Amino acid sequence: MADPAVRKAPPPPPIDGNHSKVIRFLEGFQWKDVIKEDYKADSDSWKGITRRELAGKRGESVKFHVRYFEIEPGGYSTLEKHEHEHVVIPMRGTGEAQAGCYIWKVSFGDVVYVSPSEPHQFRCPDDAKEPFGFLCVVNAERDRPQAVDGLGVCHICE
Repeated sequence: MADPAVRKAPPPPPIDGNHSKVIRFLEGFQWKDVIKEDYKADSDSWKGITRRELAGKRGESVKFHVRYFEIEPGGYSTLEKHEHEHVVIPMRGTGEAQAGCYIWKVSFGDVVYVSPSEPHQFRCPDDAKEPFGFLCVVNAERDRPQAVDGLGVCHICE
């Protein structure tokens, strides 16, 4: 006879909606029920990068969005600037984070803060053994990025 004090758990809530939830991490840097999307609309300003919207676009009332980006070896994001700030936390592989005229080599656990109006770009080296993947936390309400042509001489920081 079943113990009346033990109840069967209800099914987990869906990932859409403004309620508590867990979005399950799967192997290969994927999340259950989260689709991989293009980085942005077709443009020749970027190469080999995808994104996954993890929090902030499914009905949550948060004032920020959490996204996961992945850049293939030899790929890069758009060199751009915007008024909103954001934080990037590498999760997979190694990459380069450029902000202004500084380029940092970054990897798992580093934290990159990009200040307002700072031209920036993220890259995965051509010879990388795996993609460069990172979480990006950004304001939910934000201005549109503006492409930047170039920055001149930059300094590599270790």
